[in-house]
Amino acid sequence: MKRPLAQLFLCLALSGLAHAADAKRAANTVVLDETGVKNLRIETVEVEETDFEATIFSLGRVEAIPSKIAAVSSRIPGRIIELKVSPGDTVKLGDEVAKVESRQPGDPPPVIALQAPLAGLVTHVDARLGDPIDPEKAVLEITDLSEVYAVARVPEHQAGRMKPGTVAHIKVAALPTEKFDGELLRFGTSADKASGTIDAIFRLPNTGGLLRADMRAEFSIVMSKRSNVVSVPRAALQGEASNRFVYVKDFDLANAFVKTPVTVGEINDRFVEITNGLLPADEVVTRGAYSLSFAGASSVSLKEALDAAHGHEHAADGSELTPEKKAEMDAKKGGAGGHAHEEGGASSLWMYATIVLFILLLIAVFTKKRGAAADEDEAPVKPIKKEAA
Repeated sequence: MKRPLAQLFLCLALSGLAHAADAKRAANTVVLDETGVKNLRIETVEVEETDFEATIFSLGRVEAIPSKIAAVSSRIPGRIIELKVSPGDTVKLGDEVAKVESRQPGDPPPVIALQAPLAGLVTHVDARLGDPIDPEKAVLEITDLSEVYAVARVPEHQAGRMKPGTVAHIKVAALPTEKFDGELLRFGTSADKASGTIDAIFRLPNTGGLLRADMRAEFSIVMSKRSNVVSVPRAALQGEASNRFVYVKDFDLANAFVKTPVTVGEINDRFVEITNGLLPADEVVTRGAYSLSFAGASSVSLKEALDAAHGHEHAADGSELTPEKKAEMDAKKGGAGGHAHEEGGASSLWMYATIVLFILLLIAVFTKKRGAAADEDEAPVKPIKKEAA
C-alpha cells in the first residue's frame, strides 16, 4: 500500500506544478485586441543566428577632405559687379559664380566672369557686390562633399588593435534617422596628451549630400566579429541588468505576447547577444516593447483568447479545462453558499495543499527508512564458539 500512496502523492505534486506553470504563463502573457496593437505600434522581428560584432564607442566629428576644397579668385584687380551664388548653393564645374569689372581703362571697362573650378557646395562667400578685389584675395570657397572624413578620438590602447580597413558604424546627431559606414584610412600625426586619444580618420561616402563639416558624430568601431550568434535588436531588451526580459509573440494566439526572461552576453550599438531564453524563429517585439511592460490587463483576457483560438472553453488561468475544474466552475456559477471565491484564493489553496502533500511524502519515505534501520538493530547476535585447544 505504501507504493501506490507515494505514487499518488507524486502525481498530486506534479499536478500542482503544472497548475503553477499555467498560472505563471497567465501572469506573464499580455493579450491585446487589434486596436491595442495599432495604438502601441507593435513591431516584431524573428530571432536568428547572425554575425555578431564586438564594438567600441567613440566620439568625433565630420571634416571636409582638404584636397576637395577650392577657392575662387580673380586673375585681375577690379571690383565685383555681379555675385550669382550664396553660401549653401550647389554649383557644377564651370558654372559662372561672379563677374569682375577690371580697373583697366575703357568705356565700358573690361568685364571677366569667374567660374567654379569644381562641383560642390558654396561654403564661404568673402566679398560683397561692389567690393574691390585683388588676385591674392579669394572671392568665395567651394567644397566637394560627395566624400568626407569622419574623425574619431580613439583611446591610444584601442588604436593599437585597429588596422586600415577597419569599419565603423557612424551616427550623426544632426541626422538621427541616417546611418553611415566608414572605413579607416589612417591615424592622425600626433596624440592628445591630455585626453590620451589619437585621431582615427575614416573615409565616409556622402552620397545624399546630407553631411556637413564639423557635424558631431558617434562611432561604433568594429573590433571583432563572431558567427552563428543568437541576437536581438537592442530595442527588444527590457528590464534592469539583474532581470532582463523580452516579449515573445505567442505562436498560437493572435496579438498575445509572453514576457520571457533571457540571459544576456555582449551588447553592441545595435544588437544584444542572447545566451539563454530564446530560440531561432522566435518572434520578439522591438517597437512597442517598452509600452507592453505597462499594458498590464488588457481588454482581452488569456482565457477569452484561448477560447476563441481553440473553439472550446479554458480555465481562467489559460489551462485546459478538466472535468474537475469544469465542475468547480459550474458550482461557482451556481452561487453555492451565496459566496463567490476569487481565482487568486483558489490558486493559493491549491499551492498550500500541494506543499502539505509533498511534506507528507517526505515523512513517509523517512519513516520507512527509519523502520528498516530499527529492524537491523533488533536482529539477534549469534554466539561465537571457541575452538578446542
